[in-house]
Parts: sequence; C-alpha cells; structure tokens
Amino acid sequence: MNEQAIATVKATVPVLRENGVALTSYFYKRMLGNHPELKNVFNLSHQATGRQPRALAAAVLAYAENIEDPSKLLKAVDRIAIKHVSLDIHPDQYAIVGTNLLHSISEVLELPMDHDVITAWEQAYGQLANILINREKALYHEVATKKGGWSGWRAFKISAKQQDGEHTTFTLVPTDGLAITPAQAGAFISVKVAIADQGIEQPQQFSFEQVQDNAEYHIQVKRELVDADVPSVSNALLDHVQVGDTVQVTAPLSYH
Repeated sequence: MNEQAIATVKATVPVLRENGVALTSYFYKRMLGNHPELKNVFNLSHQATGRQPRALAAAVLAYAENIEDPSKLLKAVDRIAIKHVSLDIHPDQYAIVGTNLLHSISEVLELPMDHDVITAWEQAYGQLANILINREKALYHEVATKKGGWSGWRAFKISAKQQDGEHTTFTLVPTDGLAITPAQAGAFISVKVAIADQGIEQPQQFSFEQVQDNAEYHIQVKRELVDADVPSVSNALLDHVQVGDTVQVTAPLSYH
C-alpha cells in the first residue's frame, strides 16, 4: 500500500469505532442478499445474534489501527485463517466479500465508489486477502497431508447419539471407512448439516472435550436458544439427525 492509502485508512478509525457494527451488519445483509449461495457457508444463527457482525467489526478496526504494520496482527490473522480452513473457505470467495464490503462502505458512508476512502480500502482489503489466502493455502496442505487427514468436507455417519443431561454426545465415523486424523482435547471440527425446511446447509464448529483417536470423533451438542426461524446446527442435530444419517465434517484444527 502507498503512504496516501495508509493515511486514508487510518483516518477511518474513528468512524469504524463508532459505526463498525452497523457497517458490518449492513455488509452481511447485502452480501447474503446478492449471493444467497453463501448462506450455506456463513452460520446464520451467528448473524441473527449479531456475533458475526461484531467479530468482523472488531477485526476491521484492528486492521485499520495497525495498517502501517500488519505483522502486529499475525496471531489474529492466523486465527482467522484457521477458522476459514475449518469452514472450507476458498480464494474465489474473497472477491465476493471484497466487492460487497467496498460497496457497503460506499453506501453506509454515502461516498461515491471513486472516493479516496473506497480506493484506499480496496488496497487494504487486497493486502489482507492475499495474506489470508496464502496462509490458508499452507493450512489446507497441512491438514490434507497429516496421517488420516483431508482437505474440505468429508462425509461422516452418525453411529451413536447419547443424551447426558443438557448435552447429547454424537459419535461420528467416516463413511469411506478410512482412518481419520487423531486430535487433542480442545481441537475442533466443523460439522455441516442440512436445514431441510429452509433448503440450505449450515456449518458450526464443535470442540473436542477429550482426545480423539483415528477411528471416530465424539462431539457434545447443547440446544441453542434461538428463534424458530433461525437455522441452528445444534438444534438440527438434536431434532432431525438420527443414528445412520450422514453429515459433512472438516479435519481437526487447533488455535495455536
């Protein structure tokens, strides 16, 4: 990025502090309206609760505050990349996000698309996207080359479903019968299920309570208190997914 663009992004910090969540909430509504296929990628219950817009607003603000030296955010960037790989995010989706983010800035702040602020944020987003794409490429290779590893979604069958108090333990085994990557307690996987009444699929991350071997995974699921029209992976698992049914799973990852 050139010095002028850096200075322009830095100048937006006060606006982001005051209006960041409004901007990111608008962004998600805009993007999901223009690209409904992404409703299969983003967890919509996190949208409904405001959790995802708040998280993105905080990340955008931190990036703007440190735009002169993004290396200060390497730990945070690494966490984002790990989450993206767990959700099977790919480079082509960054263009969609970038276009909708820039248009959201333009529309919320009432600035023309050729304004210096939009141009500066276009450079800033491109820089961040390249950092994330490169890190995610390395992570995809890492999880795929581990013993029992894979990249992207893999079909698993529910072999057992046992209620224990407020939690229900699901046992997942790969439908291909091959080994899977062992995992330590605290590692997590993403599980994607069909939300039949809305015609979409939804992903959610589940952490392991105990060490997992190379044959099956065990996740604990607790009911989520959301409105009936808000798609919930946890509630779909509890109410609609039975022993013998199949879900999609990504390989285990851990935050460092």
